[in-house]
Amino acid sequence: MTPPPDAAELLARGELTVRGRIREASNAALYCTVSHDGRAAACIYKPVAGERPLWDFPDGTLAQREVAAYEVSEATGWGLVPPTVLRDGPYGEGMCQLWVEAAPEAELLALVDGEEPEPGWKAIGSAEVGEGRTALLVHADDERLRRLAVLDAVVNNADRKGGHLLPTGEGRLYGIDHGVTFNVENKLRTLLWGWAGEPLTREAVDVLEGLRKDLAEGGALAARLQPLITGAEIDATRARVGALLASGKHPEPSGEWPAIPWPPV
Repeated sequence: MTPPPDAAELLARGELTVRGRIREASNAALYCTVSHDGRAAACIYKPVAGERPLWDFPDGTLAQREVAAYEVSEATGWGLVPPTVLRDGPYGEGMCQLWVEAAPEAELLALVDGEEPEPGWKAIGSAEVGEGRTALLVHADDERLRRLAVLDAVVNNADRKGGHLLPTGEGRLYGIDHGVTFNVENKLRTLLWGWAGEPLTREAVDVLEGLRKDLAEGGALAARLQPLITGAEIDATRARVGALLASGKHPEPSGEWPAIPWPPV
């Protein structure tokens, strides 16, 4: 699906009606419809009141970080995060994000035998599959995933799981669940390590150059992030963009903690 150009306005101004709860979510996540002036859409509403406090993300809210990730995604021009706004709802202030229907037949992750991935795939690492057997966990060598890997490095995503990847029937790819992002410390945990240490694409470098300008003092993106995350977190985001441009490469695991989130899917 391609979001309508006024999706953010609909999410921000429309009337929210709760239809159910996403029980698999670790924090309160409510499936809703939003309607305004004859338009309607499905969405996810995550009220701040339903968040579980995290000791290592003490500042702000998960909802604000979700919106901040959307703002950075929009600044890249890649549109990798569904339209997301911060608004009041039936249970108070929260994040409201356009619902995306994933295409179940799209294969982005796989477990394969052998020590090396087949052409068109990138290795993530070994995984136990039961009865003492291991298999190679791989992800697709996909331009959309590579862009998402760059976005995750910028926002310092601490939880990029397979279930957070939503490919659509129209060929688009979205990433969701960005509540644990923007920490001032390096917390990048992701399944998208296939390009670790490889040179960034020319497109990615151009996008990062644009982000550096937008994140500078007085920049448009810096202004949009100020109500959402702390000044120290904005400074850290600037530093991550600068480090990516200085190295010219995709980041590699730090080795200080598990690089892959658990569970991975």
